[in-house]
Amino acid sequence: MEKAYSFLFAGTSFNKKKYADEIARFKEKKETENEVDYLSSFERANPGSEKVTVSTKKRKRKQAASEAVEGFNVFKSSKKALVISEENKTDEGEDNLSKEKKKINLKLEADSILRKQYNIHVSGNNVASPLKSFTDLSSVYGCESYLLHNFAKLGFKEPTPIQRQAIPVLLSGRECFACAPTGSGKTLAFVSPMLLKLKRASAEGVRAVILCPTRELAAQTTRECKKLAEGNKFYIKLLTKKLIRSVDLTKLRCDILISTPLRLSSAIKKRKLDLSRVEYLVLDESDKLFELGLIKQIDSVVKACSNPSIIRSLFSATLPDSVEELARTIMHDAVRVIIGRKNTASESVNQKLVFAGTEEGKLLALRQSFQERLNPPVLIFVQSKERTKELYEELKFDNIRVGVIHSDLSETQRENVVNDFRAGKVWVLIATDVIARGMDFKGVNCVINYDFPDSAAAYIHRIGRSGRAGRSGEAITFYTEDDVPFLRNIANVMAASGCEVPSWIMALRKLRWKKHRPKRESILTIPDVAEE
Repeated sequence: MEKAYSFLFAGTSFNKKKYADEIARFKEKKETENEVDYLSSFERANPGSEKVTVSTKKRKRKQAASEAVEGFNVFKSSKKALVISEENKTDEGEDNLSKEKKKINLKLEADSILRKQYNIHVSGNNVASPLKSFTDLSSVYGCESYLLHNFAKLGFKEPTPIQRQAIPVLLSGRECFACAPTGSGKTLAFVSPMLLKLKRASAEGVRAVILCPTRELAAQTTRECKKLAEGNKFYIKLLTKKLIRSVDLTKLRCDILISTPLRLSSAIKKRKLDLSRVEYLVLDESDKLFELGLIKQIDSVVKACSNPSIIRSLFSATLPDSVEELARTIMHDAVRVIIGRKNTASESVNQKLVFAGTEEGKLLALRQSFQERLNPPVLIFVQSKERTKELYEELKFDNIRVGVIHSDLSETQRENVVNDFRAGKVWVLIATDVIARGMDFKGVNCVINYDFPDSAAAYIHRIGRSGRAGRSGEAITFYTEDDVPFLRNIANVMAASGCEVPSWIMALRKLRWKKHRPKRESILTIPDVAEE
């Protein structure tokens, strides 16, 4: 440094003491510039290095964390590996999600194909898959062998469409209301999941309730329940007057209780029956149960079944919109199951309309059909109990084994008539609509609507006593001049089930639905001896 400024000022005298401060400042500045030059030259030689401060300690610490050589630094490669592994995990997660979605989509597609095959229509969220066969009950739902054995013993080889869908819906813990044609196996569809879920007999009180509109149907359902539960000691009871009088209902040991609404609601009012533990409530022939005369009784039963985890279900061959609306008010997140077209007759029944003109003409037509071809067992429906008695008096002397059933008969008499008809002792059974719903008479070949039905729903249930469980049947409906205005309502049902209907009937004006019960002339042609 001294050489530098001595060269500049050669030949002159320079007072160093006088300018000592300036010389010192000049000297510091040059040193700083040299250091900066040195650092900049180092950075040019090492472009990847970080900016280094003057402090030696700090420089070493910074350099240790720096990236000296590309592709060789251990820390840099570990960061890359971590990022790659995270990316791989993300890709694997996305692949798993896509696989799950594919599985779900394939399952939904298979379910929709199976439903289409069996004409099953469902509405609701996350509906359980339909059964492919009864073996699915064992593999998917852990069904015990006794129940599968009973299916085989009773001749149920394959589930019917309503059984395919309603059973898994109820087993999945969902409530449902179902509409399926008459004779399609609805009783098994709601009894079998009930038995599966209850598993074993218990002494804790009533655990399941089945409501039926008539005593005959309640008795039939009780018999079917006991057949399906054979091999497992369930306590299945039919609520009768005798049971109410003879047993303390508060101590009744019962797993499944079957009853009519009136009888059950009266037992509840008398505080003889506790239904707070009921897990399953079934309303069979629900549209009939929801008619005005029974709504109060149904309401009292629903309120008495206060278990918060109860599963309610409604089953019927006809499900009017009004019943659906009522059902939704008492049910939570219910699944709607419709087999075929809603409110249609069974396609296995050949349906005919016969013009008889007058009441006398109907009796002549009936006798003529019996002379030409009587293929028992035959069910004849009339519109009132008085007319059942009159028609019975006309036919009992015609060398035909004829029986009659109506509400004036005692419970024992009604049971005896039904049992005789089942056993073949009675060939022709005259009845009102009291047995038009749910009654399963094996092999009824023909149903005759002697009196025109009062509604389309009544028609569907009447003719449904024939053509059950896949068998073929026949239905003949007599009509007079008074019935012509209501022909179109019945003709629509016939056309929907694939029967041929004359074009002139289909051209008639369709009336709004209302009950058709005209005052009819007496059936009796026997002269009254007392009057003579």
